[in-house]
Amino acid sequence: MSSHNSSILAKCIFVFAALFGIFFQIAAAAPFSELEKRSVYTPPVLYPHAGTVWYKGQTHNVTWDVSSPPANITNRFANLMLRKGELPTPLILAEDFDILLGRIEVTVPWVVEGNDYIVNLFGDSGDWSEEFTIKE
Repeated sequence: MSSHNSSILAKCIFVFAALFGIFFQIAAAAPFSELEKRSVYTPPVLYPHAGTVWYKGQTHNVTWDVSSPPANITNRFANLMLRKGELPTPLILAEDFDILLGRIEVTVPWVVEGNDYIVNLFGDSGDWSEEFTIKE
């Protein structure tokens, strides 16, 4: 490579580095007021709770405490999943609902009977119910 080409390459690299540095300084100084004001919200699941028995095909209202939500929640849209013990299942009981509703009606799916089921309420974070039972 000739010294002329090396000089042009060095200038291009210098200009690129300078522009990157300027961009980085601007990005670092930019206010993130909306993001800074948002809070992760993990309302505790109230129902189902320990001792609850659901039967396949029934409908139930899963409920959670919405008495003290933060002013700005990072993600108000939630999903409700079913777990068996510590293992997630592919079963979505409800999806894309407003977490501030405090309850959502679900139909008990056809699953293997057990006393170690958990509902997982999550939007930007997750909260689990206590273990409960599903029977035929």
